[in-house]
Amino acid sequence: MEGNVEAVLSQEDATAIEMLLPDHPDIVNFLGGGAAAGNQPNEWMEADDLAIVVFEAALALEADLALARVTEDLVDLLIGKGVINFTELHEGAQMKLLKRQGLRSELSYAAKLFSSDDDNFL
Repeated sequence: MEGNVEAVLSQEDATAIEMLLPDHPDIVNFLGGGAAAGNQPNEWMEADDLAIVVFEAALALEADLALARVTEDLVDLLIGKGVINFTELHEGAQMKLLKRQGLRSELSYAAKLFSSDDDNFL
């Protein structure tokens, strides 16, 4: 799967196919710091510096995801109030919103399915 990084995880995960060091070129490219982004990997960078870069990229991604959620909620609000119609949105935007709503629904269902009252029991 060389060169095809799909996710960077902060903890080990059974679904991860391969573990790479933070300074691996595929990780650097995935995070936007490598040749694919027009930058040359910094070969003298220390591992601790790379961990900081990975952490900062994760924070930026988290902020982007939060903003995407806010945007999705805003669109839902505008549609609910009749300010805009869903069909007025570009077809690509419609498909993305439907996909995200489907994922949120699935995740909500899975969370309810696997949670129990025993989870709060001491």
